Amino acid sequence: MTTLLVASSGGHLAELHHMRPRLEGIVTDDVLWVTFDTPQSRSLLAGEDVLFVDHTGSRDYRHVMTNSVQAARILRSRQVSAVVSTGAAIALSFLPLARTLGIPAYYVESAARRHGPSTTGRLLARVPGLSLYTQHASWADGRWNYAGCVFDGYEARERRFPTRAIRRAVVTLGTQPGYGFRRLVERLVDLLPSDADVLWQTGATDVRGLPIATRTFVPGDELATAMREADVVVAHAGVGSALCALDAGRCPVLVPRTATEGEHVDDHQSQIAATLDEVGLAVASPVERLGGGQLLRAAARVVAPRLEAGAFRLRPVASPVARQDRALPV
Repeated sequence: MTTLLVASSGGHLAELHHMRPRLEGIVTDDVLWVTFDTPQSRSLLAGEDVLFVDHTGSRDYRHVMTNSVQAARILRSRQVSAVVSTGAAIALSFLPLARTLGIPAYYVESAARRHGPSTTGRLLARVPGLSLYTQHASWADGRWNYAGCVFDGYEARERRFPTRAIRRAVVTLGTQPGYGFRRLVERLVDLLPSDADVLWQTGATDVRGLPIATRTFVPGDELATAMREADVVVAHAGVGSALCALDAGRCPVLVPRTATEGEHVDDHQSQIAATLDEVGLAVASPVERLGGGQLLRAAARVVAPRLEAGAFRLRPVASPVARQDRALPV
């Protein structure tokens, strides 16, 4: 039996990758990952069985349909025991078809969605028999269940001897195409010491004319090593970037992108930045208020794994309309 793990690249994929060891009773030995072909996905899933499908952007219903054809082929050719997805729109291509066949299907909403489901989540809530999970107990209800959060596996503490100056830094803006974050880069060019050793991973951001050496993408192992050796990590408030910093033992400075500046599709990054700031796992700041104090405050903390983090105990929902022998669309 094969378990399908389905996620868009970026933070959604990073979340599902972190969840995999904690998906108690769901994941079989035979796992097929379904995601987009990006440097991040190739680095993160090296050595895994991976199917790359068409990139599907926000509200990109054309590619939702074309990827549904791929989903039908997979579900027809393999014995699939379960399909698990953390979104985003790629989940719409796989989960409804899985439920049509009576295959257990689970959608875990991103930890970035603190106040309620995303557009994808609202659409999937209409699918009979689909198991829905939030990573925030505050909005769990009869339809949405709570089974834990990727961030409950960490705890922060203050350094015994705090860092008093920033000598090494990592700045990462993620790798999602289509959205730049030049405002943050310009702010940090002015803020970071001129003699600091800085690794800049700038993704899709246009950095022309700025006096820095940047890289579009840094392989995961190299980025993790650089974070461990840095005094501070500054990142856009993406779930993937936050998880990478926490895994490296760093309390990141998270700066949310905003929709009004054309930096993202909505303002959900403000939600995750605020959530992690409240529990001490990050220091959150908007671009315009970012200063040296926030950098030193983050540098004064270290992060470690929380050993008692439990499993994600996902349970299927019975559906009267799902049948194992129902034909798939061609």
